[in-house]
Amino acid sequence: MNKLSIIIPAKNEEKGLGKLSVLKDLYPEAEIIVVNDGSTDRTKEIAVPWAKVIDHPYSKGNGASIKTGARAATGDILVFMDGDGQHQPEDVGKLLAKMAEGYDLVVGARSRGSQASKGRWLANTFYNKFSSWMVDKEIKDLTSGFRIVRASFFKEILHLLPNGFSYPTTSTMAFFRYGYSVSYVDINVKDRIGKSHINLLKDGVRFLLIIFKVGTLYSPLKLFTPISFLFFLLGTFRYIFTYLDSGAFTNMSALMYSTAMIIFLIGLVSEQVTMLIYTKHES
Repeated sequence: MNKLSIIIPAKNEEKGLGKLSVLKDLYPEAEIIVVNDGSTDRTKEIAVPWAKVIDHPYSKGNGASIKTGARAATGDILVFMDGDGQHQPEDVGKLLAKMAEGYDLVVGARSRGSQASKGRWLANTFYNKFSSWMVDKEIKDLTSGFRIVRASFFKEILHLLPNGFSYPTTSTMAFFRYGYSVSYVDINVKDRIGKSHINLLKDGVRFLLIIFKVGTLYSPLKLFTPISFLFFLLGTFRYIFTYLDSGAFTNMSALMYSTAMIIFLIGLVSEQVTMLIYTKHES
């Protein structure tokens, strides 16, 4: 029987973390790890009675907490949950049942009503559509932090994970890249308890960068080729216009064609670098 390790990153989550203490009753044999990411409230005191607490001396980020928990975990199956009260302990069983069907990664996919705001829902919808196009598989929730995974596979990709909030994106795309089996289970999440750590301006830029991370983690050439083709078309249209107008090939057309070639070559080089990263680690 596989041993279960439940990992909960927590930074100043004293208001929501207590709801997860029921995990000890639901899964008495499981190893429960709370990574206290430099909290300044009672997060540690609330977690100590029912979980193993690992302290960060200062805040290192959500992704860093995930990596700390994964390195310390001894289970064959890892469960990742947020400590803010959004994820329901009862849903762990749903994800475990799905994994028993032969999957390596199972993600709790949030419904539209579970999204924090309309803007967040629109952003996540775009991410899901874009990433689904990249991997040619349906991705229902790219950024959900509620997921279970086979420990041996997850520890293979720890070197790829960022210290910030985009670890779900990185891990999902890496699993697709490695050819592991990924599935989703629909869940409803509760409103967050406590103050969000999301900053609108800072994390707005971060979410934009996620789009490029998705492409570079899976297939850079698939991302860069359409952009290159767009500049090629713009250069061609410009050339046709100036040729009909004055019979000239202008510098702007040359710039567009050069840009198209440069972008394509960047994508080609990135594709080779990505392949080397994965191949080197597998060997």
